[in-house]
Amino acid sequence: MQSSTVRNLLVRGMIAGVVAGLLAFALAYVVGEPSIDSSIALEEAASAPAHEHGDAAAAPAEEEEELVTRPVQSTFGLATGVLVYGVALGGIASLAFAVCLGRVGRFRPRATAALVAGAAFTTVYLVPFLKYPATPPAVGNPDTIGKRTTLFFLMILLSVLVAVIAVIAGRRLAPTLGNWNATVAAGGGYVVVMAVACLLLPANTDAVKETFPAALLWEFRLASLGVQALLWTAFGLIFGALAERVLRPAADPDAAAAAPATSAARTS
Repeated sequence: MQSSTVRNLLVRGMIAGVVAGLLAFALAYVVGEPSIDSSIALEEAASAPAHEHGDAAAAPAEEEEELVTRPVQSTFGLATGVLVYGVALGGIASLAFAVCLGRVGRFRPRATAALVAGAAFTTVYLVPFLKYPATPPAVGNPDTIGKRTTLFFLMILLSVLVAVIAVIAGRRLAPTLGNWNATVAAGGGYVVVMAVACLLLPANTDAVKETFPAALLWEFRLASLGVQALLWTAFGLIFGALAERVLRPAADPDAAAAAPATSAARTS
């Protein structure tokens, strides 16, 4: 693939990431922010008795340290974070698309984009989510947030690495087992390895307080899962359509070759 084509795909991937990010922001604001507000309200209510018993002087100091207000966080802050996330992952996913096109089967650009988006959602978010699900702010022990963040990113790195190894193994097994059997074997190997990793990696036992409402927790987690699913679904559909336009001549070489022959036949 020519460098100019890869550059065009990269630009369109970032554009698709922006549009998908806007859609994800809208969903996050509607279904995610209410659960976050409720979680913060619960935390403030729990800390109120401590202020009443001698820590009231510390409350104004804590409020002065708040550089970004909650309304800004839930609007401009959320939009900025989601858009930057969408642009970055859109660019990375478009490069992965350029590598996978024509190497994971005879799929057209739209189908390849859908496969890449689905694989990215599964490996980057869904599988790590199953081990370390998202939690709203002000819920867990603040002293262990660094440890919990490290474990989550370790799970992402392990999931992506095992997925890449599974794809390579599937390609090498294809001549012997056939495409379908090799795909099933590689996918099964990924599931087994990640299941073992989930059993061996430590759990976030202090990520959620026991007194936190279970219904509110699952409301936030379902919202988080839905936002990511919408982000990657929208990206796959939008980028697939954009990539199809860029690669249309190369995607259908038989039609391109038949066109001159048809024109010559008409002139003769």
